[in-house]
Formats: sequence, structure tokens, C-alpha cells
Amino acid sequence: MSRTETVIRKANLADVPQLKQCIDRAYARLKKRLPDLPDVSGGLEQEIDKRTVLIAEVSGGIAGCAVLGIDGLGAHLVNIAVDPGFKGQGLGRSLMQAAETHARNAGATDIALATHVGIPENVALYQHLDWSETSRNNHKVFMKKNL
Repeated sequence: MSRTETVIRKANLADVPQLKQCIDRAYARLKKRLPDLPDVSGGLEQEIDKRTVLIAEVSGGIAGCAVLGIDGLGAHLVNIAVDPGFKGQGLGRSLMQAAETHARNAGATDIALATHVGIPENVALYQHLDWSETSRNNHKVFMKKNL
């Protein structure tokens, strides 16, 4: 698939079925190798209601998303996912930048995330994007970035 007409916008409840499909496709390969991976597409209605859910829409379809929580000066990137059909086209980076901008505009001074220890490529990617590892606990790697 080609990356044309990309729009990043806030999700709404009508997006839930397509959003769930996008997230499930993004995590499908990881679920095979990481049996302890939590359900990453459950509760999307609540996420849209309580947090900021940004979606990358390409030619009218959902190609990726970022779920962001903000609490005072801190933000938390709860989830970021890109449909594998759009891998390597910069959507993940665009979603990450949009989430950071949204957090900064909401008054957050830092943003945190947790990734799975069994996905070292994520840790390396986040480090490349100026995130720092802060700790590890069981299967989680906690990271933070100053905004």
C-alpha cells in the first residue's frame, strides 16, 4: 500500500471496528512470539472516551494509531500501532510526533511508555528517537522522554 493523503486526527467511536482491526494486525506477529502480551485492542471505546486516541488515516482507511494519556505534567504513550501494510512509510514516526506535540500543547513536560522486554527492536527504536530507559520490571521496559 502506498502512503498518500495521510491525515492524523482524533479517533471517534465510529472508528472502533477499523481501529481494532488495525491494532490486531499490527500486533499479530508479536502475539505469536510473546504469549504474555496483553490484549492491546480491548476497551477502545473507553480509551477514546478517557484518553486521546490519534489515528493515521490514509485514503480514508485507518493505517495506525497512538493512544495517549495526560495527567498534569506527565503524559503516557499507552499504545502505538501501525498496520503492517504501511510499515516503513514513516507513519509510526508521524504518530509519535503528533502524540508528543499533543502532550506538549496540553502542558506535559515529559512522556513515558512501557514496552515488552521481548521486543528489543522497540527499545532500540525509542532510544533512537531520544527516549531513555528508566527501569525494567518483569517483562516491561519503562522509558521516558523530556518534552
